[in-house]
Amino acid sequence: MSAEHDYEHLLDTRGLSCPEPVMMLHGAVRDAGAGERIKILASDPSTERDIPKFCQFLGHELVSAGKEDEVFVYYVKKA
Repeated sequence: MSAEHDYEHLLDTRGLSCPEPVMMLHGAVRDAGAGERIKILASDPSTERDIPKFCQFLGHELVSAGKEDEVFVYYVKKA
């Protein structure tokens, strides 16, 4: 695993639809410490739009975004 994909928190939102994944991410970011990374697993395609916008709006870093099979995988670093 590369350093880019290290994480302290795992958020599994598979099976949930908009706006639940972003609402749960908001809570996970609130609970994380500055500089900590959150790995997010999602099945809702709207997360491709919502998670980058969430990061941009609140100043967190979207370290990476991709898809593994049918699961969207994001790494977010708290500002």
